[in-house]
Amino acid sequence: MEKVVILGAGESGSGAAILARKLGFDVFLTDSGLIKDIFKKDLENEGILYEESGHEMERVLSANLVIKSPGIPGNTPAVLAIIEKGIPVISEIEFAARYSKVKTIGITGSNGKTTTTMLTFHLMKQAGFKVEVGGNVGFSFARLVAAELDGNVSEWYVLELSSFQLDDIYTYRPDISMILNITPDHLDRYEYRMEKYIAAKFRITQSQLPSDFFIFNADNDNIRQYLNDHQVGSVSRLPVSLDQYNGGKLHFPQYETTFDLANANLRGAHNWFNAYCASMASLLAGAEPKAVQEGLNTFQNVEHRLEFVAEVGGVEYINDSKATNVDSVYFALGAVNKPIVLILGGVDKGNDYRQIEGLVKEKVKAIVCMGKDNGPILSFFEHSGIPIIQTLSAEEAVAAASKLSVPGDVVVLSPACASFDLFANYEDRGRRFKQAVIDLG
Repeated sequence: MEKVVILGAGESGSGAAILARKLGFDVFLTDSGLIKDIFKKDLENEGILYEESGHEMERVLSANLVIKSPGIPGNTPAVLAIIEKGIPVISEIEFAARYSKVKTIGITGSNGKTTTTMLTFHLMKQAGFKVEVGGNVGFSFARLVAAELDGNVSEWYVLELSSFQLDDIYTYRPDISMILNITPDHLDRYEYRMEKYIAAKFRITQSQLPSDFFIFNADNDNIRQYLNDHQVGSVSRLPVSLDQYNGGKLHFPQYETTFDLANANLRGAHNWFNAYCASMASLLAGAEPKAVQEGLNTFQNVEHRLEFVAEVGGVEYINDSKATNVDSVYFALGAVNKPIVLILGGVDKGNDYRQIEGLVKEKVKAIVCMGKDNGPILSFFEHSGIPIIQTLSAEEAVAAASKLSVPGDVVVLSPACASFDLFANYEDRGRRFKQAVIDLG
């Protein structure tokens, strides 16, 4: 029996282990840290052996195949030892794709992935397709395929795919792929070389055929330059530009239809772009235009992404905790047309705040730092003339923002940083912010 070892026990790793077990492999899962109880229960229910807090390398190196969770860098000692032994290392996405017969829409980009994935899923569901959502949001692709083997067959999977998930794919072929944008992010995983990060994103297209479709941002310099310099196969290319958005309308002349976003719950030009890409994918999949319009009208944006929380004392509060890089903050500031009290901070990724400098001067009346080390933010904005307050919790940050704001202002949590200094993750940060806002009332 072929031996499969899974590195990492999150949603990706546990999903891969369950799928491998259903396929009849000899499965062993190993994690260098502690495994969450919810995933332990999954593994135990399936009779899958596992270990935590370290790797039994003799057992790992006896594998015929290793499936690596996306959070594990390729240069860790365990991974390097596996590669040196000549054992194939693939991603959970690659493994799941080998055993699925369901069509997929694969969506990647530095920003907007979750919103566009959830919107595409909503439009497809509204159009009557049997569709599931997964990948980097919801269930792992492997868990969806495990359910498929049990008879839960869908027509489409809509998958959010990070660069980490794409790093170790080789044959995965989405029927429809999207690259929404590429801006600096996660460069510590790519030797601080932007070209490696860009190439990781473009792996989504590497196995596509002429019958497949590739939707991409024609306004993004990194995408345009890569397409100028590299061959991307013979896939059908579908460029999307904000020029195609006109006064709240999305025009699709090839389908002789136009969608109206007047009633859509989507703020900002970046979300109009996301809506165009999601609508295009749905039409390509065979959705009726009337159903797409109904889906646009009824979509509710995802939690933690420009999420309206409440209005307290005439001040609006917006939760954009998912904005973990400067590019996301740029979009958030562009989407708000009132004076802003901006909450920034967390674990800095080597951020370059020059991208938002102009918008901060134009729109931001005060900055509230929320993090253990606010040095980079203070250093960049200290001469801007904008008041800057330092805080060490969501509650302190909201209280400070409330004092700095007046009726008609908007308090925006859009941190530009990772959350791990004060919070478990960006969801925890967003929920703590929302609770602090509710407590104000």
